[in-house]
Amino acid sequence: MSGNILEKPQSFYSEYTRKPGADTLTTHYCPGCGHGVLHKLIAEALDDFGVREKAIFVSPVGCSVFGYYYFHTGNVQAAHGRASAVATALKRANPDSIVISYQGDGDLAGIGGNNILQAANRGENFTTFFVNNAIYGMTGGQMAPTTLIGQTTTTTPRGRTHENEGYPLRVAELLATLEAPVYLERVLIGDPKYTMKARKAVRKAIKAQIEGKGFSMVEALSACPLGWKMDPVDAKNWVQDVLVKYFPLGVTRDNISEVEGYVPGENGNGRKPLSDRELVKKIDIPSDETTTTYPLPEAEDRYKHSEIKIAGFGGQGVLSLGVGLSQMGMLQQYHVSWLPSYGPEMRGGTAHCHVKLSHNPIGAPLIEKPTILVPMNKPSLYKFEDSVVEGGDIFYNSSLIDTPPKRSDVNVYPVDATEIADGLGNTKAANMVMLGAIIAKTGLLDKEAVITEMKQIIKKEKYVELNQNAVQAGFDALQSVSG
Repeated sequence: MSGNILEKPQSFYSEYTRKPGADTLTTHYCPGCGHGVLHKLIAEALDDFGVREKAIFVSPVGCSVFGYYYFHTGNVQAAHGRASAVATALKRANPDSIVISYQGDGDLAGIGGNNILQAANRGENFTTFFVNNAIYGMTGGQMAPTTLIGQTTTTTPRGRTHENEGYPLRVAELLATLEAPVYLERVLIGDPKYTMKARKAVRKAIKAQIEGKGFSMVEALSACPLGWKMDPVDAKNWVQDVLVKYFPLGVTRDNISEVEGYVPGENGNGRKPLSDRELVKKIDIPSDETTTTYPLPEAEDRYKHSEIKIAGFGGQGVLSLGVGLSQMGMLQQYHVSWLPSYGPEMRGGTAHCHVKLSHNPIGAPLIEKPTILVPMNKPSLYKFEDSVVEGGDIFYNSSLIDTPPKRSDVNVYPVDATEIADGLGNTKAANMVMLGAIIAKTGLLDKEAVITEMKQIIKKEKYVELNQNAVQAGFDALQSVSG
């Protein structure tokens, strides 16, 4: 006996562990919001077309920014309004991929208005999903380019007027005046009959990209109960009774059947993508051909893909330590990535960075569960200790952390980094002390190569020797400590 199994699409994570908080099974979207429904329609299409493994989801600023919480695909964040530009670059660099730009109305029609216009005009072969709820939903309920005449927002408390703010933009109709787009449709996220029509449009737009037809966009009218200050039922009815009158549903462009599909690759009918070396040569990136490279170190198997999170307060050299690991990793033949994160106050504020050193290509720089944690102060240890994988390593600055990690299922290495650096004459070298300690225990990098190439990390000549000594001191301090 068999039957259909109803389950979450594989294009969603089974649990949303990237989302803050204890609840990892539900989304963060407000009741009545259409984002979750549209997410489901996209995820089902990616599953059914068998393209999840090569899909890249581009999320800019707005409620859509948290797409990476949910989509088990490639994920790239874009600056406000720039998703179309980022999607263009991703698709051109990876023509076999399926690139999805997911944007709200303030992001796409406002800040990114020129970006979407130019991408559509070029006929870029990616798919855009445009959520139109007639307001800046995430940033405080301000007027958007799609806000209706008479509609009140935090920036139009007396209602939008055409004399002062102009008329709402009809994006689907605007893009339909261009020659290049192959498919444009406006749908509604609401009752089941509307959602089923939206499902067909979503699948048609993604299929157009799979077949290499060109630019497609689905505009989805959606409720924003919180931004509109309505309950979910009233918000849903307002979309169907009011919003649709200005933004009529339906297809504004469908040239799919008239366009020959673009076939990427050497035997296709389009341009062959450039290799990395060809690309560097083509755009004339300056390179130093005299740079010395070193053999890939023979580290233990568990260090052949290391995910390192370094954290502390601004001024401790947290980001510089991450740069140093990445730079030395490149010189020693690793695939590397470095992703910084810091508070706006910088020095004295919190800072951390993600570093990956791997024998294999790296898919994304984000680290959720580090294999190595390097906390330079007590708040950083408290914040990140529980995220370390079982059997991982914690190298902590015991000069400033007087309470050791509580975990018994990880390897713990206290390093008097600040005190050792102070003994060398400058506490700012504590980060390089920590680098030496990490090398001593993991064998990730060749110490002599790091010391020789210190000028690649420390640009001021007068500090090079100090930091070379710091690496050696950290190495010596941990070399005799048992694992």
